[in-house]
Amino acid sequence: MSGPFDLTGRLAAVTGASRGIGAAVAVALARAGADVIGCSTRGPGDDVAEAVRATGRSFTSLACDLSDRAAVRALGADLAGRGVDLLVANGGTIRRTPAAQHPLDDWDHVLEVDLSAQFVLAQAVGGAMVERGSGRIVFTASLLSFQGGINVPGYTAAKHGLAGLTKALANEWSSQGVGVNAVAPGYVATDNTRALRDDEDRSRAILERIPAGRWGRAEDIAGAVVYLCSPAAEYVHGVVLPVDGGWMGR
Repeated sequence: MSGPFDLTGRLAAVTGASRGIGAAVAVALARAGADVIGCSTRGPGDDVAEAVRATGRSFTSLACDLSDRAAVRALGADLAGRGVDLLVANGGTIRRTPAAQHPLDDWDHVLEVDLSAQFVLAQAVGGAMVERGSGRIVFTASLLSFQGGINVPGYTAAKHGLAGLTKALANEWSSQGVGVNAVAPGYVATDNTRALRDDEDRSRAILERIPAGRWGRAEDIAGAVVYLCSPAAEYVHGVVLPVDGGWMGR
């Protein structure tokens, strides 16, 4: 008898799967029983493929630049045609510049990758899920879906928008068998936070606020994603789940 977190027989697609949170999610979903399609700008490397296949599950690598609307539309159609059961829309980007000097090109790029591309993918894959009457979508939101941040106006706007999109899609699709939720990672040791970790004062201030007393690991986020993709979360809809070491409760 399968358990509440068993994903055997499911096909999962993970964007931003070449490293960090996306790579950890791909492996965690495979360990739970899912076959995995990993997507990134140039396609995930052999390290991710080998880690997934070591669990006994299959791995397919696809390349897609999330800033290219036509490429994202093509990816969405491809994934929908493959019958993806679980979509983890994790791929994203960030640009750091004070708001008064923030280049509009950076604003446009971040909004395209972190918000518009997420909708385009969800629309295509989620539409197919609705037709079948089953599926799960998990977005990667952020603590900046709740807060303002510093020097990242485009990223903050996009992540606030993604929280709203999560709720909007859940309102439409939950009654049709499709669950839509998001995880909101806290301060995780990935490429996106390197600038913060390299700033001694900023890093110390961040750690002082985290009750758990450490930076997060990609695997911390992966466990929450597996939960949201699993039968255990069947009655969880429209949630933006912080995984932050207690930051939001401080």
